[in-house]
Amino acid sequence: MQDQKNMILAIVLSLGLIIVVQLAFETFGLNPPPPPQEEIVLEDGTVSTAPSAPGTAPTAGVGGALTTQQLAQITEESRDAAIRSSERIEIRSNRVTGSLALKGARIDDIVLNDYRQTVAEDSDLIQLFSPSNTRFAYYAEHGWISAAGDVPVPTPETVWTADRDTLTPETPVTLSWDNGQGLVFERRLAMDEDFMFTVTQTVRNTGDQRATLYPYGLISRAGTPPVSGFFILHEGLIGVLQETLVEHDYDDLQDEPRGTIEDTTTGGWIGITDKYWLAALALAPDQRADTRFVHTLTNGRDRYQTDIRGGAFEVAPGAEATFESRVFAGAKEVHLLDRYSEELGITNFDLAVDFGWLFFLTKPFFYALDFFYRAVGNFGVAILIFTVLIKLVFFPLANKSYKAMSKMKELQPKMVALREKFGEDKQRLNQEMMNLYKTEKVNPAAGCLPILVQIPVFFALYKVLFVTIEMRHQPFYGWIQDLSAPDPTTMFNLFGLIPWDPPTFLMIGIWPLIMGATMYMQQKLNPPPPDPMQQKIFMALPFVFTFLLASFPAGLVIYWAWNNALSILQQYVIMRRMGVAIGGGKATS
Repeated sequence: MQDQKNMILAIVLSLGLIIVVQLAFETFGLNPPPPPQEEIVLEDGTVSTAPSAPGTAPTAGVGGALTTQQLAQITEESRDAAIRSSERIEIRSNRVTGSLALKGARIDDIVLNDYRQTVAEDSDLIQLFSPSNTRFAYYAEHGWISAAGDVPVPTPETVWTADRDTLTPETPVTLSWDNGQGLVFERRLAMDEDFMFTVTQTVRNTGDQRATLYPYGLISRAGTPPVSGFFILHEGLIGVLQETLVEHDYDDLQDEPRGTIEDTTTGGWIGITDKYWLAALALAPDQRADTRFVHTLTNGRDRYQTDIRGGAFEVAPGAEATFESRVFAGAKEVHLLDRYSEELGITNFDLAVDFGWLFFLTKPFFYALDFFYRAVGNFGVAILIFTVLIKLVFFPLANKSYKAMSKMKELQPKMVALREKFGEDKQRLNQEMMNLYKTEKVNPAAGCLPILVQIPVFFALYKVLFVTIEMRHQPFYGWIQDLSAPDPTTMFNLFGLIPWDPPTFLMIGIWPLIMGATMYMQQKLNPPPPDPMQQKIFMALPFVFTFLLASFPAGLVIYWAWNNALSILQQYVIMRRMGVAIGGGKATS
């Protein structure tokens, strides 16, 4: 008995500790500061944490790195002011609007027309990219590196000439710049109807001297963005290199001694991912490139960069060289990523969505939910249909389990009699119980099978609801306007009647209460554990799970409540057919 009390106390203290820690982090922002990353200042004054490896092209110029003095003199502007301050080429399509500056020719202004910050219709659109002189600069850049360092190449200060003033899916834009020493650089930018840009870099040698150049592309981000902080979701630097998924959290790269992780790949892609958004550079299947994940600390601010560097091009007089790569800047829509992977040969592009190690369940679950959504037009209803489908798949197993539990409930009077007779002799009691199970042909563990089966299904569905943008801001009915967010109501302010916003751990909404009630009802149908202490633990579980699941996506809580309701109906029918009354013993007709 004392051991059982200690176990209960340990469970209560553990749950209490989890709640206290969660509250502390959410309320006071107790996130440990990242360790400072020492910068390396190269001989030319550029900042780097990745000196060139012997025998490779210099990498300091990748990204048009500014000197430490230039970085210190950067004056941060608002996003709108930064965009207005430079002559720009407009970017316009049904799904994307933005611009790129003629100075530097960076793709640094991208707005996603289909997505807003919140469910409110007047909420701001998602602004993905922002110019380099803004606080949260985020952009894509391309260029060339001179192998010898003595050939003028385009820099972030270069002002390009454009053949038109608007980039659309129907009208690509070609930028050009002459270095005055015999090299003419051209950059053709094209875009599709979604989120993919194609960048074709060409250099023509009109002089009389041979030039050796390396093409590069990069994604740069200033500042460490807020992340969800859930272990089931990766947010940070990501890529598929040599057909292998590579992921680095922001803090992992901060802890990297050199601040740089280098690799080489043929094909694949590399970039920076948020929960729903991705900026990435993609290579053709046969393209070989050196890659880097880079972190620097400048004026107390973190900067992150992923970049690719192609092989050397020997551009003889009268010759030209061309290098093509792609930039993805948009939402991680599963079907779209699949299409890019198939049509453009981008290796495993769908891995940008963190389906996790249960991908063999999570991705099929997504396809099933998406199929039902397209049929009925509501993801909440799709979840209900999907739940029925899952119940049908596991119907034989659940049926067998519920029959076993009904049989156990029928045996309750005999089990009570044995406990009264042999209550002081635990060993004899266990022997008599086993003999009873054997005589009646009952497996007491059979009732656990439905729960064990539901665990991976529950987790896989949780992943789908949590990581896929298709579930974001999808309404159900009534007060549920976002199935990927927790139920916004709470009983602690009488569901909005009291003008008070409770803390997060008290946000116990209507659907979590429905889920807890169905769980309680289902437990009442099951035979109680033989030990009184265990009975108390099991009866407390519905209340514990009500609190725990209240912070989970509403779609998941709806699934759990609906699943419980179907299980109650199935179990009730089986018990009535077997002549077992809900309260125990034989049913009366």
